[in-house]
Amino acid sequence: MLSSNQKRRLTSVQIIVFFYVGLILSSSFLLLLPFFHNPGAHLTFIDSLFTAASAISVTGLTVITIHEVFNEWGILFLTLLFQVGGIGIMTLGTFFWLLMGQKIGLEHRMWIATDHNRPTLSGLVDLMRNILVIAIMIELVGTILLGTHFMLAGYYTDWYSAYYHGYFAAVSSFTNAGFDLYGNSMMDFTHDYVFQSLVMLLIICGAIGFPVLVELRTYLSYKRAKMRFTFSLFTKITTLTFFSLIIIGAVLLFLFEHSKSFAGKTWVETLFFSLFHSVSSRSGGLATMDISLLSTPSLLMLSAMMFIGASPSSVGGGIRTTTFFVLVATVFANMRGFKNVKVFGRELVEDDIMRSFVVFFIAIIMVFTAVILLVWLEDLPFQHILFEVCSAFGTTGLSTGITSNLSAAGKVILIVTMVIGRIGIINLLLFLKRKDRMMRYRHPKERVIIGQ
Repeated sequence: MLSSNQKRRLTSVQIIVFFYVGLILSSSFLLLLPFFHNPGAHLTFIDSLFTAASAISVTGLTVITIHEVFNEWGILFLTLLFQVGGIGIMTLGTFFWLLMGQKIGLEHRMWIATDHNRPTLSGLVDLMRNILVIAIMIELVGTILLGTHFMLAGYYTDWYSAYYHGYFAAVSSFTNAGFDLYGNSMMDFTHDYVFQSLVMLLIICGAIGFPVLVELRTYLSYKRAKMRFTFSLFTKITTLTFFSLIIIGAVLLFLFEHSKSFAGKTWVETLFFSLFHSVSSRSGGLATMDISLLSTPSLLMLSAMMFIGASPSSVGGGIRTTTFFVLVATVFANMRGFKNVKVFGRELVEDDIMRSFVVFFIAIIMVFTAVILLVWLEDLPFQHILFEVCSAFGTTGLSTGITSNLSAAGKVILIVTMVIGRIGIINLLLFLKRKDRMMRYRHPKERVIIGQ
């Protein structure tokens, strides 16, 4: 018999991963209940599992038509799953613990830090409060604006339908869930630029990262009090990378498609097509056009954008914007002959640089393993499969329309990819990590030839 000290305890990372996996499994069984279905609707277990995984990982890839299968109760249950997956299970858990008057202990703080990828345990409870308040306020304002727009634009004549659809669109956009109630994403709003602008703002608010939103809120309060405030290096890097990628994506999409799928479009249509899908590729997953009509260069470019994904501690997935920035900054520093990487008057920590390359390497292996398996299992175009896998890994949800045609094995591959994209590569590595062992000796060092 092993003593209690010898028994292996679960780490905070393993607990969080089991929380999400358990929630996906339990939600998939709940979604099978006829109570959530429209009369005559049928849902298989694999499709229910796929829908639950897509909702909790806030991806938006679907193998069913949501409004045809689920009634209003089922749709409201899906929005609850968006909240859990987007805002984070520990944010909502902290809220309920505080509501019941429970003390947030060290173990719970470790869970929170793991769920939100925080390096320290200080200030976590206040951070969770701020995240919850900011998320509720953004979704409430989004619901009011979208619902009012639906009424004024004549989409719905009664206030209940207008604000019901406004609520779903606001939550789906802010959490970057990418689900829709129309069966064709947002193609019904191709020429509604007010609606598209509101949706883009909500997607950006969700994908740019909660720490950035918290710092922005603090900055505004400092500004009102006429006090000086300095943004953190994280916020500077995140904001620069995030909006640079949006601009680059929009420009490349325009260049690749202006004589193809955008041919004959007005400059306003072309601008919004390019900008909307560049923003949506961060992690939003909503589309105002048929993605399968895009040319191969555009599909590959958007695949790369989805692979990078959103910012850390946000509702999105992918390798994250800061990882991409550190990779690029390190390469340029080496090209210029510098051993240290300096940005915004600060020097990056070597551990962060190493982690960025590890995340990138593991992500590449994982994505291409999924692509190879799907190419082997499915008779579908390579670029469409790559696009779908990157969409799953980046928890984006943009699709060329092949998801519903996948076999059960193909769906399982995408489910695993979506879950890993949600929990993050670092958490995946920590989940698989064995207990640290002390090395009692070291070997002699020797140089090897690299890159030539």
